Amino acid sequence: MKLSQTSLVAIIIAFIAYLLFMIVIGAICMKRTKNTEDYFLGGRGLGSWVAALSAQASDMSGWLLMGLPGSIYALGTGQSWIAVGLFLGTVANWLLISKRLRRYTIIAGNAMTLPEFFEHRYHDKKKILLTISSVVIVIFFLVYTASALASGGKLFNTVFGIDYHVALAIGALVILVYTFMGGFLAVCTTDFVQGSLMLIGLLSVPILAFSFVGGDFAEKIASTNVAGGYHNYLSLVMNGDRPYTFVEILSQLAWGLGYCGMPHILVRFMAIKSEKEVTKSSAIAIVWCFLSLVAACFIGIIGRAYLAPEVLTDTEGVFIQLIERVFTKNIAAPFIGGIFLCGILAAIMSTADSQLLVCASSVSKDIFKNLIKRDADDKTVLNTSRITVLVVAVLAFLIAWNPNSSIMGLVSDAWAGLGAAFGPAVVCALFWKRTNLPGTVAGIVSGGLTVIIWDYLPIIGGQTIGAATGIYSLLVGFFISLLMIVVVSLCTQKPDAIIVEEFEKVKNYTEG
Repeated sequence: MKLSQTSLVAIIIAFIAYLLFMIVIGAICMKRTKNTEDYFLGGRGLGSWVAALSAQASDMSGWLLMGLPGSIYALGTGQSWIAVGLFLGTVANWLLISKRLRRYTIIAGNAMTLPEFFEHRYHDKKKILLTISSVVIVIFFLVYTASALASGGKLFNTVFGIDYHVALAIGALVILVYTFMGGFLAVCTTDFVQGSLMLIGLLSVPILAFSFVGGDFAEKIASTNVAGGYHNYLSLVMNGDRPYTFVEILSQLAWGLGYCGMPHILVRFMAIKSEKEVTKSSAIAIVWCFLSLVAACFIGIIGRAYLAPEVLTDTEGVFIQLIERVFTKNIAAPFIGGIFLCGILAAIMSTADSQLLVCASSVSKDIFKNLIKRDADDKTVLNTSRITVLVVAVLAFLIAWNPNSSIMGLVSDAWAGLGAAFGPAVVCALFWKRTNLPGTVAGIVSGGLTVIIWDYLPIIGGQTIGAATGIYSLLVGFFISLLMIVVVSLCTQKPDAIIVEEFEKVKNYTEG
């Protein structure tokens, strides 16, 4: 819908106020960032609320407010199996991984990044794991960051009618500024604000939109000619006008396997200031995740009825359309609508900033400091990381250049690559003391390569294996990686006694 001049001005003011607020947070955090531990882990001083909301906000991204509602809007509630998988993955990650990973990173040489944790965990003096892990992170996070920038471009393009490429540049520039300045502390503090705003928007907008749906709800949805009719649209076992196959449901649930391999989420666990705070964070994060995923699913369904008889061609913009119409047509409060639109921007920024920071830490600390210039001081590493943030943002900007790129598709590929490469490696490192360095290398390489081959090489009649089979690459890559870790670890030398001793220390660790 076309906005009036007054509404447009109010929304622009809301956006400017919000973006300036994020930059001010970056400037304040810059003063508190004295060394690399501050820049990459915030000095291991995150409280429960900041850690929880930061982890969840950086996890969900624009996908939660654009990709997921768009899929449900287009095909129905059957698309929510992904949300079920993600919720189960979130619960498992916080309850099983968070506390143990925090302990292990402290015991294993105070590791500040995931590649550094692998290096210390297996006493990898040749830095093989460090190198491979860093390369995998940079490759897949480029795609992941591109998905966030594409979300920002589509948001500004839809709301303000700005050319997609100009919109892409604006979003990238703001994210760059505060990440460049304040590092991890700025990212987590802004993520806390953004996570709160996302939740408020997710819960309130669909309720308001539902109250303004005139007439019969079922008839409204049916009038938009949904595939298979109203009852199929609301069925969990229907994918549009046909039944879901078991493989399709399993592939969507498999999204949950990715959590234990996401460096930008795992680093939050490392940074929480105490185990007591980890317990609090777990409860907060799980509740936030449940409410957000349920609300995002309802946005797609309610949007279909509320916007009827209009049918969106760009389905990933359904939440944007709901906000604009509710707060300009039904309620004359465009500034409030602008704040809720900032919630979508918040989702985008909270993921992009985290991804930029993880890439920066991999290049500057894991590659530059540990492999290229081992005598580099903290200031040099800090400056290198800030340069890396700039370079990665530019490359992701180029990947996101195509305005027709799918947010869902980009996120799916990156999520699968990181989850398959690192998920089994993290689980085995934390819970199986027989795991060794060769097994972990085999797992990371095989998981990452499986996803690349599955999703990018058109080897079945001009189609990729993923497109031809309908099986999500993460499901295949995760278990191939896990199998390789187990087989190679058992076929090679047992871990040294000192490695086993550290593993036992983690089991018996008590915080002083």
